[in-house]
Amino acid sequence: MAPWWGRESHKGTPVVVKMENPNWSIVEVESPSDDDFIIGAESPPGRARDKGRGKNAKQLTWVLLLKAHKAAGCLTSIGSALVNIVGAVKRRLASGRTDADADNDNADGGVRENPTVRTRFYLFIKVFLWLSVLLLGFEVAAYYKGWHFKAPHLQLDYLWTTPFGVKDVFDWFYSKWVLIRVTYFAPPLQFLANVCIVLFLIQTLDRLILCLGCFWIRFKKIKPVPKVAVMDLESGESGYFPMVLVQIPMCNEKEVYQQSIAAVCNLDWPKDKLLIQVLDDSDDPVTQLLIKEEVYKWQQLDANIEYRHRVVRAGYKAGNLKSAMNCSYVKDYEFVAIFDADFQPASDFLKRTVPHFKDNEELGLVQARWSFVNKDENLLTRLQNINLAFHFEVEQQVNGVFLNFFGFNGTAGVWRIKALEEAGGWLERTTVEDMDIAVRAHLHGWKFIFLNDVECHCELPESYEAYRKQQHRWHSGPMQLFRLCLPDIVRSKIGISKKFNLIFLFFLLRKLILPFYSFTLFCIILPMTMFVPEAELPAWVVCYIPATMSFLNILPAPKFFPFIVPYLLFENTMSVTKFNAMVSGLFQLGSAYEWVVTKKSGRSSEGDLASMVEKKKLNTEKSVSANNLEEIELIQKQDKKLPRKKHNRIYMKELALAFLLLTASARSLLSAQGIHFYFLLFQGISFLLVGLDLIGEQVV
Repeated sequence: MAPWWGRESHKGTPVVVKMENPNWSIVEVESPSDDDFIIGAESPPGRARDKGRGKNAKQLTWVLLLKAHKAAGCLTSIGSALVNIVGAVKRRLASGRTDADADNDNADGGVRENPTVRTRFYLFIKVFLWLSVLLLGFEVAAYYKGWHFKAPHLQLDYLWTTPFGVKDVFDWFYSKWVLIRVTYFAPPLQFLANVCIVLFLIQTLDRLILCLGCFWIRFKKIKPVPKVAVMDLESGESGYFPMVLVQIPMCNEKEVYQQSIAAVCNLDWPKDKLLIQVLDDSDDPVTQLLIKEEVYKWQQLDANIEYRHRVVRAGYKAGNLKSAMNCSYVKDYEFVAIFDADFQPASDFLKRTVPHFKDNEELGLVQARWSFVNKDENLLTRLQNINLAFHFEVEQQVNGVFLNFFGFNGTAGVWRIKALEEAGGWLERTTVEDMDIAVRAHLHGWKFIFLNDVECHCELPESYEAYRKQQHRWHSGPMQLFRLCLPDIVRSKIGISKKFNLIFLFFLLRKLILPFYSFTLFCIILPMTMFVPEAELPAWVVCYIPATMSFLNILPAPKFFPFIVPYLLFENTMSVTKFNAMVSGLFQLGSAYEWVVTKKSGRSSEGDLASMVEKKKLNTEKSVSANNLEEIELIQKQDKKLPRKKHNRIYMKELALAFLLLTASARSLLSAQGIHFYFLLFQGISFLLVGLDLIGEQVV
């Protein structure tokens, strides 16, 4: 085809373009001006121009200016964030609210921690901190004097006889300190570090095996399949519809009671084979009346639901469930589904869980997965979601598929009532009644199934205070249970492999060893090695293994991968609370019996709200009785006279450890230990932010 000629101009400058065809394949461009631009696609072989020569200088300038503007915007936002943080810190300090004040708040119904234990723990941290500051002063002075001592090159005999040939007192003291740390401090510290490293590697291996098991489940598409499917209720066909009891235990759950009751009342199951128990342990009269009215409203809508309130509120949740199971009519039901007050099961929840019990007489529990409606609310909820995603996707699923056993999560599960009765029913001896009943049922030969594809909506704690109390209960209770169950496990008739799994993996490795080495290794040993450099932690222990662990933990929630570093730092920060809880539970200290209901915000998914609103429209005039409404309004007016203002708190343990780690990072800087310095620096900042309650919900 004959060449086709065309012209284009930019800002009045002519550009001659020679084309092979009207499809705009450029053959040659004559562009004498920098303002010209090219409309082109490809050039014939041998006549292509250098791509770099075709770039427009002004366009490149504008791109650079835009990038500079974006960078300036990022710097501005960082500056604004720092200003906000400083303001928040000032408000925390001005409010004067510390974690010790939490013990004076009786609204939570918790048990106060033993003041002697608290004082000793704080004293240990304070002494360690001041000693570190003192040693840092020595090291800084020695650094500027040019002394750099390393353990392998010390000549101990010479140091004992000749204190470096100096006369001043400081030099003599420092030389003796070097000798003491080489002779007495370094060997036991190195031994403890080696022990923690071995435990660290064992726990890492366990985590890796769990991840490989999860990969195998996905690769083979292993999934529990019921032997019979439930027929659609509207089809009129017969199906498997046993008698199911649904229990909603709650205590002062003013924010979430409506959505949980509405979700359970919308369960797709025959009305004559379903009974809902609202087990209210509230001591707040307003909350009691509100829940009563909600139950009354659904009764008017033909829901088979009843309200129960205990006069003697003993045993917390376990006592509440035990009291409900003692009702005479419970013998008519074969299964019981349990939902905490903030859980919102889908309408087909029972149709996807109960069929697994059909023709499977050894099955005692079907556990569903949790999903969170507020996982993107703040940084704290995102980090919690990473942890719980690994717990359900990996731990629960792998143990359910390969061992037929896992810890009951306390909610969003269906139990065979016969299994509960054979295991001894609900006991009030620990704060983890769910794990207790699961272990006892397993010892009696019952099997469990975990359904990873059946989700139940709930919410995560949005404040650090609520999350901290929840984690304390979750980590002190298992140690209480381990002390109580160990004789029963040893005497039980289950196989050796199951006993090994219960004692070593389920309790020791995942409930005791993990918080022990995490706190000891990264919060105690690592900063001490900065002041006793003769004891060393390799770089792979400080950096590579923790990074690998965090990577494995975040695999079930890949979209949260950008939070891998904050997750690693936050988990080490939480090791203080978990270690303290573990020690309290193991040695039966005062705080081991502390039970605090996790605060809820009342968030729910759009589907649940729409369903609830639709139900309410059916019969609004019958919803509230006049007498109770007047009583509620009267109590609410009296309650408003004594408003309780929420505060963010200052956490002294975390702050003390923050200063300790930052002091150790300053010492590591003198030794030019790159990885150790950065880890200590960022870990210290993490403790500082958590200690000032700058993570999670911001109130004051």
